Amino acid sequence: MMKFRFRRQGADPQREKLKQELFAFNKTVEHGFPNQPSALAFDPELRIMAIGTRSGAVKIYGAPGVEFTGLHRDTATVTQMHFLPGQGRLLTLLDDSSLHLWEIVHHNGCAHLEEALSFQPPSRPGFDCASGPLSLARVTVVLLLAAGDLAALGTEGGSVFFLDVPTLTLLEGQTLAPDDVLRSVPDDYRCGKALGPVESLQGHLRDPTKILIGYSRGLLVIWNRAAQCADRVFLGNQQLESLCWERSGNTLVSSHSDGSYAVWSAGAGGSPVTQPTVATTPYGPFPCKAINKILWRNCASGDHFIIFSGGMPRASYGDRHCVSVLRAETLVTLDFTSRIIDFFTVHSTRPEDEFDEPQALAVLLEEELVVLDLQTPGWPAVPAPYLAPLHSSAITCSAHVANVPAKLWARIVSAGEQQSPQPASSASSWPITGGRNLAQEPSQRGLLLTGHEDGTVRFWDASGVALRPLYKLSTAGLFQTDCEHADSLAQAAEDDWPPFRKVGCFDPYSDDPRLGVQKVALCKYTAQMVVAGTAGQVLVLELSDVPSEQAVSVASVDLLQDREGFTWKGHERLSPRTGPLPWPAGFQPRVLVQCLPPAAVTAVTLHAEWSLVAFGTSHGFGLFDYQRKSPVLARCTLHPNDSLAMEGPLSRVKSLKKSLRQSFRRIRKSRVSGKKRAANANSKLQEANAQLAEQACPHDVEMTPVQRRIEPRSADDSLSGVVRCLYFADTFLRDAAHHGPTMWAGTNSGSVFAYALEVPAAAAGGEKRPERAVEAVLGKEVQLMHRAPVVAIAVLDGRGRPLPEPYEASRDLAQAPDMQGGHAVLIASEEQFKVFTLPKVSAKTKFKLTAHEGCRVRKVALATFASVACEDYAETCLACLTNLGDVHVFSVPGLRPQVHYSCIRKEDISGIASCVFTRHGQGFYLISPSEFERFSLSARNITEPLCSLDISWPRDTTRTSHRLRESPKLSQANGTPGVVLAPGSRDGSPGPARSKGADTPEPPEATLSPMSIDSATSADTTLDTTGDVTVEDVKDFLGSSEESEKNLRNLAEDEARACAILIK
Repeated sequence: MMKFRFRRQGADPQREKLKQELFAFNKTVEHGFPNQPSALAFDPELRIMAIGTRSGAVKIYGAPGVEFTGLHRDTATVTQMHFLPGQGRLLTLLDDSSLHLWEIVHHNGCAHLEEALSFQPPSRPGFDCASGPLSLARVTVVLLLAAGDLAALGTEGGSVFFLDVPTLTLLEGQTLAPDDVLRSVPDDYRCGKALGPVESLQGHLRDPTKILIGYSRGLLVIWNRAAQCADRVFLGNQQLESLCWERSGNTLVSSHSDGSYAVWSAGAGGSPVTQPTVATTPYGPFPCKAINKILWRNCASGDHFIIFSGGMPRASYGDRHCVSVLRAETLVTLDFTSRIIDFFTVHSTRPEDEFDEPQALAVLLEEELVVLDLQTPGWPAVPAPYLAPLHSSAITCSAHVANVPAKLWARIVSAGEQQSPQPASSASSWPITGGRNLAQEPSQRGLLLTGHEDGTVRFWDASGVALRPLYKLSTAGLFQTDCEHADSLAQAAEDDWPPFRKVGCFDPYSDDPRLGVQKVALCKYTAQMVVAGTAGQVLVLELSDVPSEQAVSVASVDLLQDREGFTWKGHERLSPRTGPLPWPAGFQPRVLVQCLPPAAVTAVTLHAEWSLVAFGTSHGFGLFDYQRKSPVLARCTLHPNDSLAMEGPLSRVKSLKKSLRQSFRRIRKSRVSGKKRAANANSKLQEANAQLAEQACPHDVEMTPVQRRIEPRSADDSLSGVVRCLYFADTFLRDAAHHGPTMWAGTNSGSVFAYALEVPAAAAGGEKRPERAVEAVLGKEVQLMHRAPVVAIAVLDGRGRPLPEPYEASRDLAQAPDMQGGHAVLIASEEQFKVFTLPKVSAKTKFKLTAHEGCRVRKVALATFASVACEDYAETCLACLTNLGDVHVFSVPGLRPQVHYSCIRKEDISGIASCVFTRHGQGFYLISPSEFERFSLSARNITEPLCSLDISWPRDTTRTSHRLRESPKLSQANGTPGVVLAPGSRDGSPGPARSKGADTPEPPEATLSPMSIDSATSADTTLDTTGDVTVEDVKDFLGSSEESEKNLRNLAEDEARACAILIK
């Protein structure tokens, strides 16, 4: 018998139209530093920079807000990149020796990065040598010639091939074989070992017919392409690593594998040069590591810069990552904390200029980008307006603050400028300034707060495309750690030679794991914030514009309440420093509340108007009055059998006996429940009948779906007492006639505690309340039936809207809540959403997400969605992220499903755990340890690149019309589906329409020149990710093998279908 019940005919077309005006899913931009960079390029004419990654991503950056992103079809490492100067085109070389030509092109009213052509060289292994047929077995180096129309390719076999860049075709008859070079070499040098791979190719700035070729053996040749002969030969005997040609062409410098470099005179003369003019090992005489790259830049003052990477003494400093800058007698050894990928100088490249006059040095490292100002004495580092390493210390939590008041914004920016010697906003010193940002100034300012493992909280400007660092708050100075003693020892042991200078901010090592920040909360109206950490520390801070020296009040709250039988086996609490401490301008700590036992804080909330802070751990929750500096409430939520909560996150001691006992209980329970459900033995038959009934019914009839049976969770599950959420509200709890302050707490076992608070009211017009004590009385206690963890709690007013934040209503910054109609409380658990009436707490509406969709709730937020069609119309909805990576949007308070989108791969556990929603329908999640992916659920509120780039195409260059594919919005490297442009859009027909909001209007095409390019897209890539991972996340990831095999089959079919489309 089929259990189907017909509801109503079809969907409301008016509502469907309204949904399209309110909701739209877009992945818009990637914030942060590209994960695993592998290549670097710079266009000195357009002043834009490109970074390639190991996953095949290509990212081009200009001025703040100017970004273009592409993704190679194959997940291969980008080994080299070269700009065609001034053309907005980029040639990339992958580790499979394939070459790809990218173009920034205008298409459908906007611009993006497209792969125009690709070239896969014929590979015949074993024949890339002088004695057999020549082939491109492996390309080792690429050099662009003749304004980018020609490329020279050096290979592993020692041959140099020439490639026509506009068509990416090999030029026949121009290949330079090793035998052609050996004819100009003396017989005694020719004998013995081969020349080896081509290590370096350099072009002459003033004479494009000359190429400097360096072979691995050490031979250097200036080859004249016009005369097809060698002009000069330099007989080096040391293994070559890098070459650089001085601007005039009279001097060249070579670096070698033994840590030395040599300067050669390239003046007129026919005989081979056997000895360099200068040969030196800068960090000798002991064995040194190779100098991987070297640059020579001359100055009008008569001296010159020599910049090289590597060359450190192998025994003493072989593990250091260094770039040395030498000018006259000044040598600075820049010491970085991650591996050096590449570097370049920003200097004059016009042929008519006599000197290079380098302005800046940009060094791409594995974990950050560092730029030094070479024109300022001391060569200081230039603060980056974007590309800052989010993961300078591992991110442990994040939060978003919308609509930040202008006054608070200015105070935070000012505090950040006092931390750095140069303001990050000074665009004059930042050398990568290409393109123009066409996006309008954001209508509101958004702050992204990230908590880190080293106890810091970083403030980021998340208003636009460029995620700009504003301010860094450090909490480590309040506590006594062992790092100071270690630092003093390290400094004492440091010698004056080499002259190391620490550069960069990437520091992955934490002095003490207990310093890690777990939760942050900020009141944007009073400039007060709470930072909670791993060892149970809860800090209340206040923003100050001037430095101060003051003591911090310390209080302890015992959450166990003298409960017997529990012994904390985890880490110790952090020891605070005593006495007055100096604090710089910015957020300064006022009160330290220490939870006992010192377990990690799992939830925190702040109510600045009442001067209250609530916090929760795996043992219970507490309420603290930071105005009177006294605790108000402490409640233990531990179950009598919950001993796992006493071991702590840093303890590796697990009870094998307890875990085995729990496993047997689950098996026994499943057997018992299986006997009770003997009637469900034919479940597969029922599913087949349901599918047949679905096919037989008309498509415009909506039916009640079959609900999954949800097993209630055991009351004695481990970590059942973890406090998941805390919430303050001014609502009706005792009776329907009187409203007042309340505090709500939700736990891992589905318990909800509601306390009525007696908070002394502030005098009229006064900011602070009287000094009387705050009292808390338990008003309601709710136990959810299935004991699913409570993820979020929110109170809705009489109109069904969420209550405003503290001070919003009293300062007329938001509409006052409706206190006439009945209030309701929305409780979101991992399995369902439920609305209860207040003060009776009787169920009103609910939606069983797990029963209907088979997924569990991970993140929840109330967001306002503004309409594209009508500026005055907006709806408040509930946004939800599930453990499968899907985003669902529900109406409030009706809890009707509106839309749902696939956002994150379900295998990306830490990406799901790191997701944070904004109040206006956007969100962020980590796609790698160093990158946030930004997405939008709103059709109107979209933050995406919108920029222009003035490029100049050569007159004789014909634009290729046979594009391989449009790159933006391809399927990302993490498998997240993106917006793939339809095949019909390749010939100029419109692709998928994308709504633009009032914040980023699309500029009229009439104002754009034919070569003015607008970018409105960004590709999505992901690799390894970080974030808080729970036990439930791992269970969801493991899943069933049958489901995994099905997903793999679907993925293979999708890839095959995509290949078929490309072939057509």
